Amino acid sequence: MQKRDVVSDETREKKIFLLEKDLNYHFTKRDLLIRALTRYAYAAEHEMPSSAHMDALATLGDAVIDLVVLACLLHSGENEKGVLSTKKIDMVNMSALRDIGAALRLEEYVFWGRGEVIQHVWTSGRVLAECLEAVIGAVYLDGDLNACSDVLAGLGLIPGQ
Repeated sequence: MQKRDVVSDETREKKIFLLEKDLNYHFTKRDLLIRALTRYAYAAEHEMPSSAHMDALATLGDAVIDLVVLACLLHSGENEKGVLSTKKIDMVNMSALRDIGAALRLEEYVFWGRGEVIQHVWTSGRVLAECLEAVIGAVYLDGDLNACSDVLAGLGLIPGQ
């Protein structure tokens, strides 16, 4: 049974279309993007299965972002372990990812729980960074590592190829 305050299919499709445009990436498996945009609180409030929210995709996206950034640094000629680690940390930190999420207006696309909306959780800490990681995790599963590199380059996290 669907609850009355579940986001309509029309609203969901509009969000997907607009975010795909902003990412310059078209999902073949749109359910991955919907999952990447669905917060745990929203899923719990709407009695959705545990596979319907973003948490696992955020974990995957975090690893994918690290891998893409490290590969980019290696391709640019960086070979010292300590320098690689420092540069990766500088490029991929909570503030950098949160700023990209804010520039994307990611908070407008995410399906938030009611309490999250009341508290405006996207304005503090790691929340938008985690949402961006989930989207990148979805891009990886939908496409591949090259697709992730293209999206991250388009978002300005890494230099374009």
